[in-house]
Amino acid sequence: MAKKKAKHLKNFFVGLLVVILTVAGLTLIFNEQIKTFIVNRMTTTALNQPIKKQQSTKKGNFDYDSVKTVDTKDVVNAATSDASDSIGKIAIPKVGIRLPIFYGLSQNNLMRGAGTMKQDEQMGETGNYALAGHHMENEKILFGPLENIQKGDKIYVTNGQNVYTYKVTQKVIVNQTQVQWLDNVPNQKLITLVTCSSGQEGVQTRIIVRGELVATQNATKKSLKVFNE
Repeated sequence: MAKKKAKHLKNFFVGLLVVILTVAGLTLIFNEQIKTFIVNRMTTTALNQPIKKQQSTKKGNFDYDSVKTVDTKDVVNAATSDASDSIGKIAIPKVGIRLPIFYGLSQNNLMRGAGTMKQDEQMGETGNYALAGHHMENEKILFGPLENIQKGDKIYVTNGQNVYTYKVTQKVIVNQTQVQWLDNVPNQKLITLVTCSSGQEGVQTRIIVRGELVATQNATKKSLKVFNE
């Protein structure tokens, strides 16, 4: 009787272990799909919200070193937290990027779209409008598609009042310490996009995409269409 009971108990624990390993395996398999689904949902929701005017007195995180690789916990935290208001939108039709722009580099911002890298930068103005975005394992979301961008491609950004068109002039891969790419260039109206060179954890190189302003339009139903197609 004791042997039979011990056998049943052993079978129970073996079965329980199989269930645990199966669930753990499925979680690992579908982990990236789950993150992709949630990020896409947050991005789409944010894109459909009205753009708020950027406030120069607003506090934000501009510490580049605080930006870290995305994990599932970060995605869940972003999905369950209060979303910041977007201050603009970015679209690069050639590579399928359409994202909201947020003020600063908080992880919650970067889970939903692109974040401004300097406190006082202004799109369309003389200076260097720098934006950062995550490059995840799924390279079709957030700033992952920047790896496919080419010289001559158009970058569109809007603050809700105007639509600014930049033409890509440079694409380089640099070490993460080469932050001079964020500096202003005298008498030039530039945009600089920054992301990790891959979605792998610990990567120390960055993709830099630089563009020059070529056109400014009023924000109308027609000119804003590029952000919704």
